[in-house]
Amino acid sequence: MPEKIAVEINPDQGVRATFYPAAKRDQAGVTLILGHGAGAGQTSGFMVSLATGLAARGIEAVTFNFLYTEQGRRVPDPNSKLEACYRAVIETVRHRKIGRGRLAIGGKSMGGRIASQVAAGGVPDVAGLVFLGYPLHPPGKKDQLRAKHLSDIEAPMLFVQGSRDAFGTPDELRPIIIKLKAPADLYVVAGGDHSLKVLKSAGVTQEDIYKAVLDRIDQWLRATFTI
Repeated sequence: MPEKIAVEINPDQGVRATFYPAAKRDQAGVTLILGHGAGAGQTSGFMVSLATGLAARGIEAVTFNFLYTEQGRRVPDPNSKLEACYRAVIETVRHRKIGRGRLAIGGKSMGGRIASQVAAGGVPDVAGLVFLGYPLHPPGKKDQLRAKHLSDIEAPMLFVQGSRDAFGTPDELRPIIIKLKAPADLYVVAGGDHSLKVLKSAGVTQEDIYKAVLDRIDQWLRATFTI
């Protein structure tokens, strides 16, 4: 059963997180912290399905609300506050010894971007990063790239990107990934948008798409981090 966790950002502010224990069979020895996107919190269907699916595959997962979401606000906080929240979650996971494996971080869209900024700024013992719909640029503003800091990340990275993602297509990501210092892999969801959703004409169900994504994350984490 998922476990609710209180995360203190400072003496006056905190957020809620949820720990999804890995299934007892075939545990991978990896704990993955996942931040949510700008428009929906940790209780969104996408985040719950993601964490539940990973736990069922033997990956321990932790989701959380950023402070603005916790407080019922719609507009995300400045980067500094988002990063402080993410760092507080990491410290809580470590301090309470939640999870028994190596630590990876990431998230959906904005949550993944903030994880990347935290990693670029230096976080000890983070074994890797997983991005679902990395927001390379705002829609229609391809000149406003959010990628320079990725070169400062030393841990391996997995980018899961839809081929129709308005925030950055796989073709836009590839030349950036090639230049990164750390190992980086790209998994393309054919026909997927920013939320990895495909059109009905794709000839495949959304359930199958998400299952394939979960399988790929599971395989990548095991191949990259399991000792």
